[in-house]
Amino acid sequence: MTMLAAFVVAALAAPLPGQWLHYPTPGMPRTADGKPNLSAPTPRTADGRPDLSGIWALQRPLACAATGCVPPEFGNIAVSLKDGLPYQPWARDLAKNRRESLRMDDPISHCLPPGIVELETIAYKKIVQTPGLLLVLNEYNSSFRQIFTDGRPSPTIDQTAWDGYSTGKWEGDTLVVQTTGFRDGQWLDTEGNLLTDAAKVTERFHRPDFGHLEVEITVDDPKAYTKPFTFKVKQVLVSDTELIEFICLENEKDIQHMNAGTGK
Repeated sequence: MTMLAAFVVAALAAPLPGQWLHYPTPGMPRTADGKPNLSAPTPRTADGRPDLSGIWALQRPLACAATGCVPPEFGNIAVSLKDGLPYQPWARDLAKNRRESLRMDDPISHCLPPGIVELETIAYKKIVQTPGLLLVLNEYNSSFRQIFTDGRPSPTIDQTAWDGYSTGKWEGDTLVVQTTGFRDGQWLDTEGNLLTDAAKVTERFHRPDFGHLEVEITVDDPKAYTKPFTFKVKQVLVSDTELIEFICLENEKDIQHMNAGTGK
């Protein structure tokens, strides 16, 4: 029997679970009834740092368990800001126009990258923490982001990028990440709030226990806003599953029907 034939026979005899969707997460602490214990102590790496690894999704309010609602940050990162975003006048007008055009120019509407801030609110992500490098794998468009924690300085920007360029350092149990070099004109959320190439985004990642991740985000973009602003995103660990490949353009049928200026 050839190697290929042996593989086919083995596969037919023992069907493989698709995408490991129900495979138990290794190392997951559990309660007496076998459920994930999300309040267990924060896992740590060999050097004593909090281990941020895992699959994370935006935490829903308790009421959503019954109503199926989505967290407000899903569409508007400014929802928790008492006075709203501190817009420059031109930026306020642009955000308004984006909303009125029914997201016709939203990068996601064209299967383009949404950017690191929006990705914190709309999609599943998987963090893989290694010495000197944090990898963020996004389910949307099967994309990735690199956060270097090896002590290198922020780079000189020769070419802007959708995700910018990220470096991080630990302050106690919090990983502080600074990102610059963004492509101009990005969307911060589905409301059309914007980010320019002058922006610096600072993220503070804190894992208070096993099952929760808090990301405090400060946007300092003097080109679009009159002052920096800060908001917090709370995420929950997604256990006993894996990311599923999602390619936006695969079988996509809507972009060709968009009419300029109508959003339809």
